[in-house]
Amino acid sequence: MTSELNTTFDPAAIEAKWYDHWEANGLFRPERADAEPFTIVNPPPNVTGSLHIGHALDNTLQDIVIRYERLRGKDALWVVGTDHAGIATQMVVERQLEQRQDKRTNYSREDFIAKVWDWKDESGGTITRQLRRLGCSMDWSREQFTMDPHFTKAVTKTFVDLHKDGLIYRDKRLVNWDPKLKTAISDLEVETQDMKGSFWTFEYPLSDGSGAVRVSTTRPETMLADMAVAVHPDDDRYKELVARGAKVTLPITGREIPIIADEHADPELGSGAVKITPGHDFNDFDVGKRAGIAPADMLNMLDAEAAVCQTADGLIPQELVGLDRFDARARVVEMLKESGHLVTYIVRNKDGEEVSHDAEPRTIATPFGDRGGVVIEPWLTDQWYVDAEKLAVKPIAAVKGGDIEIVPKAWEKTFFNWMENIQPWCVSRQLWWGHRIPAWYGPDGEVFVADDEAKALEMAMDHYRRDTVHISDDEPALTDNAVSLRRDPDVLDTWFSSALWPFATLGWPDNTDLVEKHYPNNLLISGFDILFFWDARMMMMGQQMTGTNPWPRLYLHGLVRAADGAKMSKSKGNVVDPLILIDKYGADALRFFMAAMESQGRDIKMDERRVEGYRNFATKLWNATRFCQSNGIGASDSIKAPAAKLAANQWIIGEVQQTVEALDAAMADLRFDAAANTIYQFAWSRFCDWYLELIKPVFMGEADSDAARETREVAGWALDQILVMLHPFMPFVTEELWNAQGERKYELILAKWPEPRATVSKQATDAIDWVIALTTATRGARNELGISPGEKLPAFCPAPSDLAKSVVDRSAAAIERLARLSPVSFEDAPAGAAMQVTAGTDVFIIPLEGVIDIAAERSRLEKALAGSQKEAKSLGGRLGNASFVEKAKPEAVEKARADLAHHEAEIARLEGALERLG
Repeated sequence: MTSELNTTFDPAAIEAKWYDHWEANGLFRPERADAEPFTIVNPPPNVTGSLHIGHALDNTLQDIVIRYERLRGKDALWVVGTDHAGIATQMVVERQLEQRQDKRTNYSREDFIAKVWDWKDESGGTITRQLRRLGCSMDWSREQFTMDPHFTKAVTKTFVDLHKDGLIYRDKRLVNWDPKLKTAISDLEVETQDMKGSFWTFEYPLSDGSGAVRVSTTRPETMLADMAVAVHPDDDRYKELVARGAKVTLPITGREIPIIADEHADPELGSGAVKITPGHDFNDFDVGKRAGIAPADMLNMLDAEAAVCQTADGLIPQELVGLDRFDARARVVEMLKESGHLVTYIVRNKDGEEVSHDAEPRTIATPFGDRGGVVIEPWLTDQWYVDAEKLAVKPIAAVKGGDIEIVPKAWEKTFFNWMENIQPWCVSRQLWWGHRIPAWYGPDGEVFVADDEAKALEMAMDHYRRDTVHISDDEPALTDNAVSLRRDPDVLDTWFSSALWPFATLGWPDNTDLVEKHYPNNLLISGFDILFFWDARMMMMGQQMTGTNPWPRLYLHGLVRAADGAKMSKSKGNVVDPLILIDKYGADALRFFMAAMESQGRDIKMDERRVEGYRNFATKLWNATRFCQSNGIGASDSIKAPAAKLAANQWIIGEVQQTVEALDAAMADLRFDAAANTIYQFAWSRFCDWYLELIKPVFMGEADSDAARETREVAGWALDQILVMLHPFMPFVTEELWNAQGERKYELILAKWPEPRATVSKQATDAIDWVIALTTATRGARNELGISPGEKLPAFCPAPSDLAKSVVDRSAAAIERLARLSPVSFEDAPAGAAMQVTAGTDVFIIPLEGVIDIAAERSRLEKALAGSQKEAKSLGGRLGNASFVEKAKPEAVEKARADLAHHEAEIARLEGALERLG
């Protein structure tokens, strides 16, 4: 028995109700022990995070796939969880302490970590609650966290095994150092901003007194740790100096450093000579290594807070030691100016006078930490590294060999470029919150990497041959009777642990039933921006730790941008909050917008009007269901299409079959936009606009006639198929309508994917398509010529096809009702102005004398046509101007192109309307 729907569709009234019901009844992971598995894992959001528009896109696409596969009968598992987010989470808790005039260092490491766990338990579930609002059908009964005990076990094993295989090692290299957070950070956590700065030039005297070499820099303070001056090997100006092993003596420090040849130096830039500070610049680090300077011998002039410290050779003047890096910059410039080594920059003012400046103004791309918000320093430290070059070999082969498909394929080139030039991966972080590195140091520099402390102590006893070995917070020590070890204080980069996500979430390294059945996963969906930071690393770890690729397919979606195409950012004030959109239009509307706009290889432009339009789509389906209820159309109990004799019923069955096929094809290719458009067009146009109109006369007759019974059965079945096909995109409204239509054996979330398995009459479907074509053409022509939609018009078809004769003979009433054509005559039309419309090969002539003022209509159309032609010519000229296309803002060029397309379409429409007037 159906339950009567409210007259208006209110998303808020149904969303919480259905989500709570699904989750409480375990419907996101039904018991399907023998079913074919289908598994995806969500990119784990930071436990500190809240839902942003990128999350909304990413998780909507995943939910569409998992609901689709669940409806197809798979054992569909969507693994959900959050990342412990080392830096972000530690910062949150430290800020809370600061608000109470407290700080982390007032606590022991263990006590502080306990406070982080308290925060996680109280406040760490914000984003998971918000994912529920979006409708994500994740298996919450198995929610994961990257600091759960079983996950820590997996992380420790991975580190130990990689170290045993020589794939993890400790090395002194440059890292991105955040002086505020006092930790190394990944490239992903570095944001480059264009800042106004200066470009200084100064002279380094040749040590033999024969002259000087000029160098330039945006960071003059780093000259305190310079170790060479590089020139290009082919630069004739310096060949003699290089050949004789010339050196320069640095001002301020007096350090003698060599002039070396290296292709890093650009002979066309400035003097062609470049100062080399290998301990504080990534390019210089490589130059230094090529020059034979070992990282251990590279000079360091900054401490962890980016203040000047004394270099190993003790040559930095004491007055500079302890200065902040930017204060030191100013003082170094002063000292170089005082000693006469600063080269001034000369410009002419508006009066033509030469004016001397200490530096040339420059806009400088400056790296900032996205968390600490301060300028990042390249800093030379001892860190743990993964040999990413070796681990990249198998993923590269997997993609090249087709074992892993990247969709869209265009991303493969970027993937190969990065993987084939990959650098060592720094995995240690100077934090307290995170997976502690399982390494213990002995007094002789020996490192014991082990699964746990007991194993490390056992290894140390064997190594030192001492009976007493213990752990100490002090420096390691060795006595006659005992040895003390110190555990590495650092934690692992969160990308290290999240790289294990596809299998560690299933219980690995234990060989659980879940691992056996659901690993490898079937698909990964992620933003392209984490291709290297997460996706590629999962490929590496999956192959290394399990011998298997983590999934055969990787889908990379674009970004959600502001309406004008700009990247969203808080500073621009153009960030869109998905929760506000859900409050306003409902989760279904936002989800459908995301799917409909997700075109492979393109970013999505936010358009709130489109979101509103899809809320209207849900409303239309709601009202269509109310129409069905008012005519006794309820739930169907059949997967197979019912038997049908009426042409309209056969037609809709055929349309369902075509829609299912098109939808399956789109989903197989991960064409979310095509899939959304397919079900949208079928539900809105074919079912709501045409089929319901076509069957209305059936219900005006005898209520218990064979035609009425058949139509109720077919209409109920067709509506059910729409609800099932639309469910992955709009789960809430479809579940509500499904249950409102009558008693069901199961909720829609567990329904079966459509299998119409029907044969329909081509003659019947051709007849309906012909009526629709005639009606559509007639309505369009009426609209173009300003003729009232309800006015009946006579129509003449001098040379009708057999199909036209048959349809007009059988369905004249339908043609009169839908196309408002009556009578239809198969003879020549009278002379005079008329419009022509077509249906298939049939041409209909519709007289216009007495219907409209033909002269006035022609004048109106000609005026509108001239206006569009003028605009199109102007826009075409502007877009044909290379200067405009290259120099104008991208949004201005895009608007011009859109306006041109609009006016070209108007020209075609208006010319067609004039042609109809004769």
